[in-house]
Amino acid sequence: MISRRLFLQSGLAALAGSSALANAPAVSLRPVARDPASLITAGGGLKGVLARAGLSGEVACAVADAKTGLRLEAEGAQTPLPPASVAKALTALYALDTLGRDHRFVTQLVATGSLSGGVLNGDLVLVGGGDPMLNTDDLARLAKSLKSAGVREVRGSFRYFEGALPQIRSIDPDQPDHVGYSPAISGLALNYNRVHFEWKRAGQGWSVTMDARTDKYRPEVAMAQMKVAQRSLPVYSYADRKGADQWTVASGALGKGGSRWLPVRKPGAYAADVLRTMLRANGVAVSAPKAAKSSPGGKVLAHHSSPPLDVMLKATLKYSNNLMAEMIGLAATQARGGRPNSLRASAAEMNRWAAATYGLKQAQLVDHSGLGEDSRITPNDMVTALITAHRKGQLKPLLKGFPLRDSNGKVLKNHPIKVTAKTGTLNFVSGLGGFMTAADGTELVFAIFTADKRARAAISRAERERPKGAKSWNRRAKQLQQSLIERWGRVYGS
Repeated sequence: MISRRLFLQSGLAALAGSSALANAPAVSLRPVARDPASLITAGGGLKGVLARAGLSGEVACAVADAKTGLRLEAEGAQTPLPPASVAKALTALYALDTLGRDHRFVTQLVATGSLSGGVLNGDLVLVGGGDPMLNTDDLARLAKSLKSAGVREVRGSFRYFEGALPQIRSIDPDQPDHVGYSPAISGLALNYNRVHFEWKRAGQGWSVTMDARTDKYRPEVAMAQMKVAQRSLPVYSYADRKGADQWTVASGALGKGGSRWLPVRKPGAYAADVLRTMLRANGVAVSAPKAAKSSPGGKVLAHHSSPPLDVMLKATLKYSNNLMAEMIGLAATQARGGRPNSLRASAAEMNRWAAATYGLKQAQLVDHSGLGEDSRITPNDMVTALITAHRKGQLKPLLKGFPLRDSNGKVLKNHPIKVTAKTGTLNFVSGLGGFMTAADGTELVFAIFTADKRARAAISRAERERPKGAKSWNRRAKQLQQSLIERWGRVYGS
């Protein structure tokens, strides 16, 4: 019995002039009973797999032994392509290294004056601490805590401070105004900075509501308003008027009823609006909220702490939440001593960190979520980061399983190859990067990036939610990802 590495170093070296084996990769030392050359070259090898996928655009991939770091096989490993949400895996490593797994974000209610007889003679300020998971239930608990602290009336102003993070109107301004995955960012966030829009048929028109709902509460909001317009297109329009998010929706698109989440462009005002409702429900009278220009000094009367960072990162990766990735990434940059005024500036600091920490030479991300289409990373750089993360025991515990499927799309629960990875999907862009365990227990790390940049560039801003041809292209890209994983499991594991 011979090892694949020994075979390649001896027998295959003599065959290096043949076209089939000219670029045969080095592989790890592992005894096998099969002919390694036939496994590597079967079906035209890696190039054959890529050719049969029939995918337009570019494909780049790399795979390595997780323990030794030995590079096993690659195609276009130095080609920078958009990672889409695979970028969140690098953001997670950045945050863990900078903030630590136990870091928590704290939201506070601060009193600037004295409390006497239930009356606060001063301002009450909602101070955001950059918590991307704050929700309506948390604000309800804050309101109850304030009541328990003895507050019944606020004689001063009710204010909110959202300056813990920079204010950014949209994660990706090139996205349509109405998509919930590209909301605004600030130091205050509520319900992932989305507001719930619901409509029901009512006589000859529709009844519409805008609320900050959870399973427990459904407080209506004043800072986001919706009107039905007699038209067919565009389905939505947005305007910033009188300090509120003003929406219209086309009557021709409503049907009998339905709902969806819309992005919030004024996060601080949104959170304060909902907190005011919760305070009044607890018998605490406050005025309409106003923005605070600076972080207040005073006494903390109530606070809410987020889950620890590792729990938040697991949720970020599982649900591929853009807002969480961006807010956590911004917080990490600020903890490193910077005060970025944009996502691009914060991502540039993360790129410098990646170069210094992992030796990534071509990582050029423009945000922390992967939503911005100008982000680029090579499979080789992604694999480099994954190898180091594996050695440190990082990232893999935070990633979710990637199920392999049969030709009909049905999950194969007993598939011998197990994969934990981060997916990434944009229109005509698909990525996958993470860890796989072959049937014999061999652990590999891999990165696969595919992109048809020409097809993507042809999409207008209005079409970006559901462009023609993108769904079928992305489906073929995911089929290619599975083909590559199965190939690597066969070739580099028994």
